[in-house]
Amino acid sequence: MSKSKFFPDQLVPIALTLITFLGVTSLVYLEILLLNHFVVSREKIILQIRWGDVLVGTTIYLKTSIDFAIFIGRLMEKYPGWKNRVMIEIGTALGNAVGTMAILILWDLFREIPLLMAAMIILAALVLFRLAEDGLEHVKDEQGKWHISFGGLEFLIEKFLNKFNRAVAPVLNILTPHLSVKDGPQKGFKALFIMSFTVPFILGLDDFAGYIPLFNIVNVYGFAIGVFLGHMILNLALFISPRTTTNWVKNPIISFLGSLAFIGLGLWGLFEALKLLGLLPY
Repeated sequence: MSKSKFFPDQLVPIALTLITFLGVTSLVYLEILLLNHFVVSREKIILQIRWGDVLVGTTIYLKTSIDFAIFIGRLMEKYPGWKNRVMIEIGTALGNAVGTMAILILWDLFREIPLLMAAMIILAALVLFRLAEDGLEHVKDEQGKWHISFGGLEFLIEKFLNKFNRAVAPVLNILTPHLSVKDGPQKGFKALFIMSFTVPFILGLDDFAGYIPLFNIVNVYGFAIGVFLGHMILNLALFISPRTTTNWVKNPIISFLGSLAFIGLGLWGLFEALKLLGLLPY
């Protein structure tokens, strides 16, 4: 295979990635303005960028992006050329943004109704537990290559999560369908755009729903910008080297620590939901 030219194969998609980041950030800004316009009793969402919130959003997004990186990396190898990369960039960025904005609307509408907010937080916790199991599967898959062991703790945690997630799967799969990242035989720019849009949209729904327990301590606007920034960073890395980036995000240490963080966030979310329902004191 001939080596890709820096222009236009690399430079055009990279420039578009930066432009798209600014575009989706502007969209979420306008969305929050619209939501704040219809505020009656709930507090308005603060349109303030705090870099700590941006950093939290970026860090967590990059941890949850393993499936996305694998999927997009495979697409880039299967559909080379800058025109295909432009379709992949636009589709993935819009998919991630639309999924994120959809959950943001639901959160804003439900947060003044304790029962509905508690239900949404419980759903978020279930999503986090599923993400934690996915991360542990990557730890297991990479052990032989990286020669890293966690003393069997990863297998015990995965076994428990697997039983729990299988028990709640009938409900969770209906509410947040988990889309496979397998790419099909579709051809053409339209098919490539739809494929690039769909997977990040579902992952954006799942991931941002799982972040809801954090919204009590971070600013939603800055956090969303961090998510979009993480998406931009990941896409830039994938454009430069899809194979290297895919291998890096599957590092077992990152996957294991991230899974533990998801479990902690999920348990915290359940605790907050019980307080909203009046089953635990504030």
